[in-house]
Amino acid sequence: MLYVVATPLGNLADITYRAVQVLKDVDLIAAEDTRHSRPLLTHYGIETRTISLHEHNEQARARTLTARLLAGESIALISDAGTPVISDPGYRLIAGVRDAGVRVSPVPGPSALIAALSAAGLPTDRFVFEGFLPAKAGARRRRLEGLATETRTLVIYESSHRIEASVADMRDAFGPERRAVIARELTKAFETLHDDALEALCQWLADDSNHRRGEFVVIVAGATELEEGDAAEVRRVLSLLLRELSPKIAVRLAAQLTGESRNRVYEMALALSRNDK
Repeated sequence: MLYVVATPLGNLADITYRAVQVLKDVDLIAAEDTRHSRPLLTHYGIETRTISLHEHNEQARARTLTARLLAGESIALISDAGTPVISDPGYRLIAGVRDAGVRVSPVPGPSALIAALSAAGLPTDRFVFEGFLPAKAGARRRRLEGLATETRTLVIYESSHRIEASVADMRDAFGPERRAVIARELTKAFETLHDDALEALCQWLADDSNHRRGEFVVIVAGATELEEGDAAEVRRVLSLLLRELSPKIAVRLAAQLTGESRNRVYEMALALSRNDK
């Protein structure tokens, strides 16, 4: 059996009884970083042998671990924090193990994605998980522009190195008034959930370097859905204005003339611009 075991995001108490027992009982633990996992294992008296499985060695390790599973051993897969495979290594191992006919069993628990969503105060009935955005600015902006009219809540992971640039790109792609929540250092000593419009969140990040430290989940409100007839009218007015005016002025006037939010009109302007290319 291969167990996929969720481990704490930060607070060591956030682990299930079952997870501790599984980690004690298996023959081997495949950890993203054995040094990072050692404090958790020591804290719970888990003496099971560990082996590393990360993005650089996963393909080779997968063959070795599959052979051990087929020989009758049980193995637990853990990541540095949270639920394995969610923007972490492990997908190739699990796919290969399942193809080999070995059972895979989830041991559920913490997930930064779900933890952030649960406390964000934005709609959770429908959401899209985008994981980490591209590191390069051009690719990141293109990805965000493609999401500008997405009506489901967006969930995005980001690192401290790129959080300021990424949120600024979100503001430019989605409009300055789109609501969002920045969740950082979840379950840790400096846990923060800060919600505001994207323009204000850019300023919040710029005001204090401490706001840019840690690991981040950004939850962004989805675009507002319009009735098809209303949307068509807004697009018609906007298209006419864009022929004669700059996008900024055209968006402002279209919003005033139609009564639609400037944020939504801005998203339409982006979509029209892409279609013209």
